[in-house]
Amino acid sequence: MCTGDLIRARTLTGICNDLRNPLMGSSGTPFARNVEFDTTFPDLGQTVLTKNRHGGRIGLLTPDPQVISRKLFTRAHSNPSACNAGFGLPNNSPDANCDYQKAPFFNVLAAYWIQFMTHDWFSHMEEGHNAAEIMEVGCKTQLVNGVETPLTPDDVQKLGCRPADQVDKAYVLQSSPPDQFSSGGHNYLTRAPKTFSNKNTAWWDASQLYGFDETSWRRVKRDPKDPAKMLLEPVAAMPGGGYLPVLQASDPMQPQWTGQESVAFPDNWSIGLSFYHNLFAREHNSFVDEFRRQTARMPDADSGLRNPSDPKRVIRNQDVTPDEPFQVARLVVSAEIAKIHTIEWTPQLLYDEPLYKGMNANWNGLLGTGDSDVSKELSDIIVHNFGKSKSSTKESQWYSVFASGPGIFGIGSTVPHYDITNPNDVNGGVNHFGSPFNFPEEFVTVYRLHPLVPDLIEYRDVSKDPNQIVQKVAVVDTFEGKATDAMRSRGLANWGLSLGRQRLGLLALHNHPQFMQNIHLPRLDTPTGQIDIAALDLIRDREHGVPRFNEFRRQYGLRQLTSYDDFMDKSLPADSAAHKQQQEIVGQLREVYGTHVCDSSKVITDAQVNEDSSPINDCLGHPNGSVVDNIEDVDTVVGWLAESTRPHGFAISETQFVVFILNASRRLYSDRFFTSSFRPEFYTQLGVDWVNHNGPGPEMIEAGMPNGHKQPVSPLKRVLLRNIPELTPELQHVTNAFDPWGRARGEYYTLDWKPRPDAIADPAFKQ
Repeated sequence: MCTGDLIRARTLTGICNDLRNPLMGSSGTPFARNVEFDTTFPDLGQTVLTKNRHGGRIGLLTPDPQVISRKLFTRAHSNPSACNAGFGLPNNSPDANCDYQKAPFFNVLAAYWIQFMTHDWFSHMEEGHNAAEIMEVGCKTQLVNGVETPLTPDDVQKLGCRPADQVDKAYVLQSSPPDQFSSGGHNYLTRAPKTFSNKNTAWWDASQLYGFDETSWRRVKRDPKDPAKMLLEPVAAMPGGGYLPVLQASDPMQPQWTGQESVAFPDNWSIGLSFYHNLFAREHNSFVDEFRRQTARMPDADSGLRNPSDPKRVIRNQDVTPDEPFQVARLVVSAEIAKIHTIEWTPQLLYDEPLYKGMNANWNGLLGTGDSDVSKELSDIIVHNFGKSKSSTKESQWYSVFASGPGIFGIGSTVPHYDITNPNDVNGGVNHFGSPFNFPEEFVTVYRLHPLVPDLIEYRDVSKDPNQIVQKVAVVDTFEGKATDAMRSRGLANWGLSLGRQRLGLLALHNHPQFMQNIHLPRLDTPTGQIDIAALDLIRDREHGVPRFNEFRRQYGLRQLTSYDDFMDKSLPADSAAHKQQQEIVGQLREVYGTHVCDSSKVITDAQVNEDSSPINDCLGHPNGSVVDNIEDVDTVVGWLAESTRPHGFAISETQFVVFILNASRRLYSDRFFTSSFRPEFYTQLGVDWVNHNGPGPEMIEAGMPNGHKQPVSPLKRVLLRNIPELTPELQHVTNAFDPWGRARGEYYTLDWKPRPDAIADPAFKQ
């Protein structure tokens, strides 16, 4: 086990791995850490249906992904020439226009945030590449009257797809037949038929910024003048804390990354990722600067840090080694990012009162939500009873859960005699809820959120009139190396204003950005050199063995669908425009996926049974021999985009929500640095206060009662104000940084698209 200075902070994967994950052995050998377990069993229940009905397993004769993309995903444009297939007009003309369905309560800053998060959580690629083997992914067939039929040249032209597209296959970690075991008279597999390696760390450790292995760590540049800081270079005429350096030939890199900023995870790079990486690199340095100021003021004061090999020795501010502020800053930035996602991004994604309270309780605990009724009722019982208990079990479990929560102040954080060698003190390991911490493939699937991204960014200049759209910049023109020039020539403040003001796209069918369907990938040595990213989402899910939508829901304990009509919102008036639109989508699903004559003798799943305990069969409750919809064939992404019945303010579907909420709590609960090790011994006292107060000094409170609550100034808003002060006039009117900045937030979760008084002239409100 590692000892000494490194043990105080979150450390690089591959170095002292046992500090981050108690499953790691003393040699640093991973037992199961970076494996994403595919928890589905596609070779069991689903095969019964498809072998009986189609003569093969699901995915062999189901609709062509590119055909699905063109028929169900493509955005319709009122003026196609003004959009130019998502590539905009010359010179970023503001006359360009790409129509998309817009969310009234979520901005483009939020769309790029989730890409920033997924870069921290998972990647099946390795240094910008998949496996060497190439597979055909071009459009070849479509269903015509339920029969799979080759596409004619006219069909291809009408759809706008590309039959010659190819892409590299995903890496497969394990594909040999898994072992089996018996329990309760049933046979089970010890693992999924295939598993896929996660090349990134699944922990919320800001690995996209700081590195997840020794190769990625070499791309992280530290300031040679002060190794505690990240290297940021000044840019002429651009105020602020500088910008990330560019990758050099001596860095581990791929040809497609040439000209990009030097970061740990440079793949799929865009202006949004550039924005967040630069922002949090500045935040890292802001923390280091504040620690230096504290040390200058109080050199002999207790920093809070402790060395586990000598835990009673006080480490003064002036005793902190040069490397330690860097490691502490990583812990602080990682916790800030997790807090932003938990109590700022998610409550805006799920924009209603229950989720606001739920996510704040997830972070702060039931008694940490301030004015909640629950906290008032439980405070006497929990604090005055369990808080006084001499039982370490009661204190570290019950008291922590209720008084502090399973989030940032989790299990063990109040244990007075913390012992890093004691698994019960170190969060009880990571084997919580019956399995070691990991992300299943289903978690990856529900983060396929490409409809959030517009084709064009409405670029604004913070030094002029924020209400004026100066240019319409094609998102595809900010990819890879182009992002560096876009960032340095326009500046962090202008991109923040632009992304903060603009609405993102609704998660719905017919709302994928067009540029993604026609994107050029020079790294692909294929006939077209292009790929349809929207279609690739479906291809990867099929390749990974993720269940189709209906079986996916059954395995999560959700109600199954029995026809395409079940996607419709039954509360809509029959004569409403929304009802008519949903009817059209049902018709399109029926055209794309087809129907068949059902056979009630064929059992299709073992994940659930009917209400009378009988097996679920091919007819799904319809009479034997009926013509029924091929609802079992609907791809998971298509299914949750088609779900139209959602609670007030939910940007995602019920199916996605169930997967999100299960993993949201787990990734906090199982992380020792958000639970037992959220202590000054690791973070310093300044770091603990910084995370709790959303920055240095005392907690800042918003004026008034936004949405009926007394609220602290949100963590991302504080980060923006601290590191991009040019945005201060704009952010004075903003409560949640992921709410479109020009919108009047109103009261009690209004979804109205109305401008705040100083944004009335913004053309975004006149579209």
